[in-house]
Amino acid sequence: MNRLLACLLAVAAAFPAAQAAAQQLQPIDRIVAVVDEDVVLRSELDRALGNVLSQYATRQDQLPPREVLEKQVLERLILVKLETARARSSGINVSDQEVDAALANIAQQNNIGLDQLGAQLARDGMTIADLRSSVRDEIAIQRLRQSFAQSRISVSEGEVDAALANQAAGNQYHLAHILVGLPEGATPDQIAAAQRKIEGIKAQLDRGEIDFAAAAVRYSDSPNALEGGDLGWRSLDEIPPVFAQAISSMQAGQILGPIRGASGFQLLQLVDTRDASAAAPRTVTQLQARHILVRAGEDGDAAAQAELETLRARIAGGADFAALAREHSEDTATADKGGELGWFAQDAYGPDFGAQVAALQDGQVSAPFKTQAGWHIVQREGARQVAAADDNRRQLVRESIGQRKLEEEWDRFLREMRGEAYVDIRLAETAAAPAIAAPPATAPADGD
Repeated sequence: MNRLLACLLAVAAAFPAAQAAAQQLQPIDRIVAVVDEDVVLRSELDRALGNVLSQYATRQDQLPPREVLEKQVLERLILVKLETARARSSGINVSDQEVDAALANIAQQNNIGLDQLGAQLARDGMTIADLRSSVRDEIAIQRLRQSFAQSRISVSEGEVDAALANQAAGNQYHLAHILVGLPEGATPDQIAAAQRKIEGIKAQLDRGEIDFAAAAVRYSDSPNALEGGDLGWRSLDEIPPVFAQAISSMQAGQILGPIRGASGFQLLQLVDTRDASAAAPRTVTQLQARHILVRAGEDGDAAAQAELETLRARIAGGADFAALAREHSEDTATADKGGELGWFAQDAYGPDFGAQVAALQDGQVSAPFKTQAGWHIVQREGARQVAAADDNRRQLVRESIGQRKLEEEWDRFLREMRGEAYVDIRLAETAAAPAIAAPPATAPADGD
């Protein structure tokens, strides 16, 4: 290796002019942000900006000025870096086989082959490698979020009973919001500045100078700012209690706030109201999967986990999941059926099992995980939405309450993670510096 390096250096030294010319022609990918031990590159930001601009191709007048949009998109990328780093530190890994399965699923959903997918990406200025990286991050973040939900989110029977009682009123509310965020431990000056900003936004809305969705895109610090702050349709049990009572008495188009909350100052708009009976039929998610169960014996959890890791590696190498389930699974009810569980509601086998299956793509096999029954690996086969029967209503309500709690806690978690991270934004530097090649390695001597 040292001899090869020496030869390369000798060749480079022999052709300084050629080396300088090559460097002048080779573009450099600049750093636009340092995020702990990672970086966001100019090419990543440009690609993400391009995606946003293409989504708003027919309504770019709703977008904020370029420099504001850049900062919004960069903040999203910073959060992705932090989330994927936290996933790795939590032991969440996404295998190449799982990424392959997800890409195949994307191609199938678009009724094209992988080669056609690659050609389509190329027309959009992306590569399969870019998409693989994005899919890997998405799966990791999804699993981190699932793990977070399992450890921090719970819904009591009393909450479900109260929500079912509220549903008797029958109304649903289409909401949108604008958030002016505050960091943890905000100073009086930061609070005052945020309050001035939210009051200025409200004044523009009151004067009719801008509509709510455009104001959200331009000013909101919420992750859904570029979607116009849209929160979708919600029943009262899915709305934070601090807002629910006021919203129930508002008229469509009215704006509530500013209100100071845990995340900052908010404006909330009631976009529309409808009777629940006029809404689309409520549905529940059903999953289809097969599993292999191994119970911990005298050797403890480590042996059971190791056995399942071996089986998972064999499946990744081409072994048939069903055949291995018949041979190794200790679930007597499903082993003879190749571990097949059929279609089931997400919590049918407990919240931990359901969360693991929900986090997978169709065809993916989970890492070994433990429930009260023992250690499992599970292969997701499908997911579908079915009309919620009366006996499913409690589960549907439980899921909606859990989702609302998860959104609140996850947003708080992201703010804490962002506040604790070392982030050095270098947009000004990259704007000032020309996006060209590096300078020659050696300056020309005087008189050359």
